[in-house]
Amino acid sequence: MKVMKFGGTSVGTPQRMKEVAQLVTKSGDPVFVVLSAMSGTTNSLVEISDYLYKKNPDGANEVINALERKYERHVQELYATDEMRTLTTDFLRDEFQYLRSFTKELFTSFEEKSIVAQGEIMSTNMMVNYMREQGINAVLLNALDFMRTDKNAEPDPVYIKEKLNAVMEQNPGAQVYITQGFICRNAYGEIDNLQRGGSDYTASLVGAALGAEEIQIWTDIDGMHNNDPRVVNDTKPVHQLQFEEAAELAYFGAKILHPTCVQPAKYAGIPVKLLNTMQPDAEGTTISNQTEYGKIKAVAAKDNIMAIKIKSSRMLLATGFLRKVFEIFESYQTPIDMVCTSEVGVSMSIDNSAHLGEIMDELKKYGTVTVDTGMCIICVVGDLDWSNIGFETRIMDAMKDVPVRMISYGGSNYNISFLIREEDKHRALQSLSEHLFNS
Repeated sequence: MKVMKFGGTSVGTPQRMKEVAQLVTKSGDPVFVVLSAMSGTTNSLVEISDYLYKKNPDGANEVINALERKYERHVQELYATDEMRTLTTDFLRDEFQYLRSFTKELFTSFEEKSIVAQGEIMSTNMMVNYMREQGINAVLLNALDFMRTDKNAEPDPVYIKEKLNAVMEQNPGAQVYITQGFICRNAYGEIDNLQRGGSDYTASLVGAALGAEEIQIWTDIDGMHNNDPRVVNDTKPVHQLQFEEAAELAYFGAKILHPTCVQPAKYAGIPVKLLNTMQPDAEGTTISNQTEYGKIKAVAAKDNIMAIKIKSSRMLLATGFLRKVFEIFESYQTPIDMVCTSEVGVSMSIDNSAHLGEIMDELKKYGTVTVDTGMCIICVVGDLDWSNIGFETRIMDAMKDVPVRMISYGGSNYNISFLIREEDKHRALQSLSEHLFNS
């Protein structure tokens, strides 16, 4: 069985929903479908929550009413029969009354998560009703019955596998199984969500739990490109990536995928395909445990980086120095991207400035601290094992006219990273494309 995940834009209009229904039934084989909320819905639900936090029920009701009118128009356009229009309208009426019930109660983060979860619940109900109207044997499975996180807010794969397989056994023989992405219950049974990667994470967890032959993630982009198409002309989709390569690209700027969301598929050895609902016949990108040796695959960029340098004569031969430095960042929950060390200093890059002032104050206990802002990380990804002679030279040659603040190489066999000024990003990405992919 294949798992197919469709994002918000893929189900954002009645016409897109009809196209998704055609895609999932095209092969005739049983499939498991994971759906996001219709595009724009989650933003509206977050806005409703924001009004309720601010104790403004009138503002919340205005957004609820506008969202309900939008869904009423979708219902009229999506269904061909009065029976299914009435069934879906009644369901949605109950949903919006449920949202209005929060305007009369105390509002906390628990209620917010319940509100935000309704986007996926509405889209999946609308889709399964449409498929049934088309004569498709479709079954709606409630993600809240099997998708759960543990006390560390991480997915509980043992629980998910056990509960999901039990639910599948109770619904044998369907052509299409549909569930909600993103939403789950936490270890205490409360409605929660997966946060990182959202619906992609759900698809990966479902695929691993079912032992799927393939996980397909459908978006409005034809896979991961070999460079940033917003900056560089004539970029091309990368047809094959190793999971580590995909994670590096996702972390350093390829927004099509969250770096953690494919980990369950990686550990289960299930290939993940990134496909385009607007161009369903395009090859897209396949991510698997297979490595294409001797190839540089892609370049990505990450903006809004700060470089912090700590210089200290006491660092030389001082055991525990780096541990103390890293503990400061840990205490403020600020991840470090790149690290470079010398005998008298250490440089690090971060992308979160929320606690920059406090971090600098703490670091000044150990040495002289300087900060460079407005920086950018350029990441080159591929088979960059140190035994591949000349690969670093090709990449360095492309960067020869760009001032480089830091270089990171050797922490992974798949990545070499450069810290540069944001104003030099366009020039660096263009040069790397010309040297690595167009020559």
